[in-house]
Amino acid sequence: MVKFHIKLESEIPASKQLFDQIQFAIASRQYPPGHRLPSTRQLAMMTGLHRNTISKVYRQLEETGLVESLAGSGIYVKAQGHEGGKKYTTAQTVAGAEEIPETAYQIVQDGINELLGLGCSLQQVREIFLSEINWRLQCSAQVLVTVPQSDIGAGKMILQDIEPMLGIPTQLVPLEQLSGVLEETESATVVTSRYYIKDADAIAAPKSARVIPVDINTYAKEIKIITNLKNNSCLGIVTLSSRFLEAAERIIHSLRGEEILVMAAQANDSPKLKAIVRSAQTIICDQSSYAQVKQVVNQMSEDLIRYPEVICSDNYISADSIRLLRQELGLGYS
Repeated sequence: MVKFHIKLESEIPASKQLFDQIQFAIASRQYPPGHRLPSTRQLAMMTGLHRNTISKVYRQLEETGLVESLAGSGIYVKAQGHEGGKKYTTAQTVAGAEEIPETAYQIVQDGINELLGLGCSLQQVREIFLSEINWRLQCSAQVLVTVPQSDIGAGKMILQDIEPMLGIPTQLVPLEQLSGVLEETESATVVTSRYYIKDADAIAAPKSARVIPVDINTYAKEIKIITNLKNNSCLGIVTLSSRFLEAAERIIHSLRGEEILVMAAQANDSPKLKAIVRSAQTIICDQSSYAQVKQVVNQMSEDLIRYPEVICSDNYISADSIRLLRQELGLGYS
């Protein structure tokens, strides 16, 4: 079970702390689509918050489109964009040729039976399958990664992670320009993080373009490092994404409160980056920012009393999410 940490004495409202942590759990797929969120009673026992406060947070999450309430059942993470159906076993290889997974036929048969049960004819079922396959083949011709211009750094990190793994044309498009680009694009699949899926889907759906959300890393390794830092330590956080930077600051504050000093900067903010290198004992940065952080450390080496420990995070996008994206694009498993 995901654990949430709330600093009740913090200047950041407890509801905001909880909202950010649940949103991160969904964005990093610790809470996958279809997952039932803890009841307000369970969260109240876990966090010490009043159930009314938790209900308010759940309503806010529902307004963002991340979760949905099912009467009499609970709150569930909402499937967003075009997230694929059933998983199947990886195809095994015999004499260099790929075999069809044993469960594939059963999955197709189950799907056909369900459609027939709805009153479709076999000819209609055939047209449905062919239409879906052709649409996916067309959409897979190009991938458009989209995020708001204000957080374009997040798009650069997504692009850096997925482009080498796809082998098809991939382009970064600000959300504000997505509509115009889709007007001029014959076929494409739009990719974004769950933070922006609702806005991306609203633009892409009327243009018959599918949207696939990718999941960000859980950063379990980094969270463990932060948890084990000594009190009064200074921690630096450097990343390209402005939104991720804000969320990271709040989550770290929820974990450690005033026990450690957190300094945060985007990689292109040279004055803040130099201040972090000068003051922090530990710096955690994304892969795109690592070279720049190390360069500043080397440039300031003569002025440093001690060198900070620079820790480069894993990919921004989780490996499982990239594999699922390849599957959705019909590229198979890497």
